[in-house]
Amino acid sequence: MSRDYGAEIDALRNQIESLQKAIGSNAEAHKAGKNKKVGHVQKMTDMHPNAHVSACLDEVENVTGENGQTGAITYVGVFSSSGRQSTWAKYCVNTDDLLKLISDNVAEKVLSCLGNSDRLNILLALLKKPMSVAELITECHLNSTGQAYHHMKPLLAADLITEDSKGIYVVQPYKVQGIIMLLAGISDMYDESYAKSNWNKEE
Repeated sequence: MSRDYGAEIDALRNQIESLQKAIGSNAEAHKAGKNKKVGHVQKMTDMHPNAHVSACLDEVENVTGENGQTGAITYVGVFSSSGRQSTWAKYCVNTDDLLKLISDNVAEKVLSCLGNSDRLNILLALLKKPMSVAELITECHLNSTGQAYHHMKPLLAADLITEDSKGIYVVQPYKVQGIIMLLAGISDMYDESYAKSNWNKEE
């Protein structure tokens, strides 16, 4: 039985045309999604390969645009070390409230309390495990008990660390997430590969 090459070529041509139409419609849909806005918020598509994360971002964009606020963030996390665990989940935190922490001088107080390498090293050591002052001196390469207490005093005053049992210090369990999230924010300042913006575009 002989092959009908003309019919085969026509069939292939029809398949190619169907594929081109499908690709074109997908591209248009993708473009339309990229241009979609909710209120003043430009929707950003294809931000993350995980569907749950993408759905969460979509919801945060919707809340921000619908409420007319500067932004919103949702975050979850867990930190577990030496048998101690802190788990947290916050939903659609209004960034307008976060920005007030600057004008209210709260951010300055917290950052000035932490803005010292010895204090940060003490926090790092205590995040790993509870320690005595003697252990902190060794772990953090401090010169004396006096120097250790000098740097522990503002951390104690800010309720970032506490004496868990006689002579043993720990990070306050409800402050762990704040410290980890602060470090996450610092990391974000160095790595912009995951972010999209239209920061320099005019409306």
